[in-house]
Amino acid sequence: MFNQASRRGFLGAGIGLLGAGAAGAAPDKLEMPKRKLGKTGLTPTVLGFGCMTTSDPTVIEQAADAGINWFDTARGYQNGNNERMVGAALKSRRDKLHITSKTQAKTKTDALANLDKTLGELQTDHIDVWYLHSRSNPAACPDELFDAQDEAVKAGKVRFRGVSFHGGHKEMIPFLMEKGRTDVILMSYNFTMDPELDALIDKASAAGIGMVAMKVMAGGFRTAKPGTPMHEKLSRQGAPAAMLKWAVRRPSIHTSIPGIMDLDQLDENFKAVCAGYKKELDDKVLAAQLKFISPLYCRFCGSCSGKCSQGLPVSDLIRFVSYAEGYGEFALGRENYLALPEKLQNASCSDCSHCAVHCPNGVRVAERVARAQELFA
Repeated sequence: MFNQASRRGFLGAGIGLLGAGAAGAAPDKLEMPKRKLGKTGLTPTVLGFGCMTTSDPTVIEQAADAGINWFDTARGYQNGNNERMVGAALKSRRDKLHITSKTQAKTKTDALANLDKTLGELQTDHIDVWYLHSRSNPAACPDELFDAQDEAVKAGKVRFRGVSFHGGHKEMIPFLMEKGRTDVILMSYNFTMDPELDALIDKASAAGIGMVAMKVMAGGFRTAKPGTPMHEKLSRQGAPAAMLKWAVRRPSIHTSIPGIMDLDQLDENFKAVCAGYKKELDDKVLAAQLKFISPLYCRFCGSCSGKCSQGLPVSDLIRFVSYAEGYGEFALGRENYLALPEKLQNASCSDCSHCAVHCPNGVRVAERVARAQELFA
């Protein structure tokens, strides 16, 4: 736990220093910028808080004290314990901020049961956005799940309906726009991804859909604590700030939810968003980071889908490895791995004479998938 001295140090030294250099603004008047979230009427701070990797509630509390008003969790994070922690940390501030959560349920009955459990764990009578989580194709969004969201809104348990996905953007965004039953989209969005997505994002935003960016750090690769996996190799000075600034540089991205594990990351993220994107400087940093992470990081382009001869979800497995090696969250990676069907958990890359998957972006697929099996199986 952080003590009171740490709390004062963050709120005073961290954000206070920012204020002193921000266009003459007084430190005590500095505020995190906000944007309208589509047609919802909500105005989240551009920097939100992804609670998935957080284990210390005082970091969440201090983010709220600093002015961040958007906090994201999910029913499945840390076996439900994440919702419980977030609820306890934000209970006294509930009327001043927004809380969102998610369900991976496949039926209406299960989804509504998840929601009731979520509300209990969060100690609240409603959440601001309830996402159908990790839906990378339209088949994962049957009408009964949209019906569940409508029912939850009518009952006052949910304010707005959302859908989240890691990949499948070019199919999912048009699908959700045409369907007309989604208020907010939560999607992976970072500097490594196809620039053609920006036009789709602008179109959805113009249509009144709230757009929220996750995975803005492109796999993490920034663990702040020495001694965590691959710390020395994967930390790059200035890269995390540049990645976050890049993700929120476009007005069509209404907020972002980078994972924040400690006060150092909270301070760094706050400063980055308030400073804004400096193209000439930040582009150089990102170019170096892209060269470094290209063999390691999946860009969710979908080119590997269905290509593995053993039927492995290649993109997901590489993502699970990034949880362990990029974020320093082994338990989260293993938890996701163990949610796979048993047949896929027991598959082994060593059974194949060669890998049938070739990544156009240079990811060393066979190596990364084998690493997932080594770590989690």
